[in-house]
Amino acid sequence: MMMDKRLINAAGKSKKYIYICVLFQWIGLAANVCMVFALANLLGKLYEGDTSSAIITTCITGAIGIPMRFFCGIIAGKMSEKASRDVKIRLREMIYQKLLRLGMSYQKHISTAEAIQLSGEGLEQLEIYFGRYLPQFFYSMLAPVTLFILLAFISLKSAVILLICVPLIPMSIIFVQKFAKKLFQKYWNEYVALGDGFLENMQGLTTLKIYRADERRNQEMNEQAERFRKITMKVLTMQLNSITLMDLVAYGGAALGAIIALLELAAGNISLTGCVTIILLAAEFFIPLRLLGSYFHIAMNGMAASGKMWRLLDVPEAQIKTTEITGAGISLENLSFSYDKTREILHGISMTFPTHGMTAIVGESGSGKSTIASLLTGTNTSYSGSLLIGGQELSEIREDNLLRHIALIGHQSRLFAGTVRDNLRMGNPNASDSKMKSVLEQVKLWDYLKGESGLDTVLTEDAANFSGGQKQRLALARILLYDSEVLIFDEATSNIDVESETDIMALVGTLAETKTIIVISHRLANVIQADGIYVLENGCVAESGTHNTLLHMNGQYARLWREQQELEQIRDGKENMAI
Repeated sequence: MMMDKRLINAAGKSKKYIYICVLFQWIGLAANVCMVFALANLLGKLYEGDTSSAIITTCITGAIGIPMRFFCGIIAGKMSEKASRDVKIRLREMIYQKLLRLGMSYQKHISTAEAIQLSGEGLEQLEIYFGRYLPQFFYSMLAPVTLFILLAFISLKSAVILLICVPLIPMSIIFVQKFAKKLFQKYWNEYVALGDGFLENMQGLTTLKIYRADERRNQEMNEQAERFRKITMKVLTMQLNSITLMDLVAYGGAALGAIIALLELAAGNISLTGCVTIILLAAEFFIPLRLLGSYFHIAMNGMAASGKMWRLLDVPEAQIKTTEITGAGISLENLSFSYDKTREILHGISMTFPTHGMTAIVGESGSGKSTIASLLTGTNTSYSGSLLIGGQELSEIREDNLLRHIALIGHQSRLFAGTVRDNLRMGNPNASDSKMKSVLEQVKLWDYLKGESGLDTVLTEDAANFSGGQKQRLALARILLYDSEVLIFDEATSNIDVESETDIMALVGTLAETKTIIVISHRLANVIQADGIYVLENGCVAESGTHNTLLHMNGQYARLWREQQELEQIRDGKENMAI
């Protein structure tokens, strides 16, 4: 009944805590049985008029039994907490390690929001499965058998009837499970969809505001939230109905056991002491399973989450790569790529990026520029043709070695809440303050930071308290500390001020003297100084050469150059008129 062997095997050492928890629950049951026997014996003696020894026995039993049961409850609770804590850490580690092994392409298999939900809410639900449901499950199997053996010596008939009624509770749970499984799966799907939508809207809130699409997205979120509310209410209704059903079975079974005991007493088959014992212990047959039923629904939610977790953990992994980059230079030969089989993005691309110098990739939006960047950094790997880095095929290079060799700077490089020092040390944990100041001076950000708190200047989430140009300068400083051999600037100067753009491109030119620099830009003014320029059109290399060579060819590049120059002249004219 809702026992996932794979989940139990994943528990590792937590299984030990589960068994100890069950053991102390059983010892607590034994202490309770002793107290019931003592109390029933006292009532029997009272009826017979002989209470002297029974009172003393009952007091001694209570004095030992009550602290014993209290102590067992505390230990069982601690073991339950340890089991749930350890298994949560273990499963979260399994998910994290899986994502690391899948590498930068993990999003092909699971969204970021779903990964967060699995590692958060999903594992919280599984925590209850391991910490509450599993111990209670094993105890619920053990307790009725123990009580049956004890009560069989008093009245075999009553014990048998009580034992026969016990399976009615798990039968009712199994009956509910058939309906609950699909319901909880639907509940989890709606939950994930709501989380995905919320994360996407939060990340794109600025864009939604600019295009005045926030109201429409708000309405869509309201509709999603309403669907989630309805499925949640269905889950709660199902839980309430199943709990009512289990209560009827539990209390009905206990009442039936009490009636049989009274009939046996009336028939003279058992003593008053035996009758009281059976009545007092009848409920103990059903209470453990009744409590199991209360954990069942939460555990079912965890099981629905575990299904998604196993699907992630079962994603096939590429063969372990052992090759390391030993040389320099990058070359693409007849390289093709498609995100799906129906539409190819890159068609037979051939390019060469020398060890030192700047190479630019330009073209209109959708021509495949950023796709090449994603291939070079290993984000996408399902290409055909050849992509050699340092003389080694990309598909065979270890990901950590690839990322150490190549660094990408995009127009939205992520900065984290904390200090400037914290963010820079991501690039080099051992960097000294003087080294960090040096790179900040290189990107012309140190003069600003000196007026703040220097390296201890605080950044809010995503550096929202910095301007776009300051963010990009800081991201570039971090890359300089990382000191990769290959630097890819993918629209790195988009949406920043002209002064920052000029400074960054000047620094890029200096870096090209010692590193492999690849500049991907829609603005051709940024690539004039490049040693070589590849012009992409519809996923193919349309032209290649230097800036002057391409202008003389009077092709695609020359057309784009003229169009951009005309736009800039119009913009400059408007600015002069405004002045």
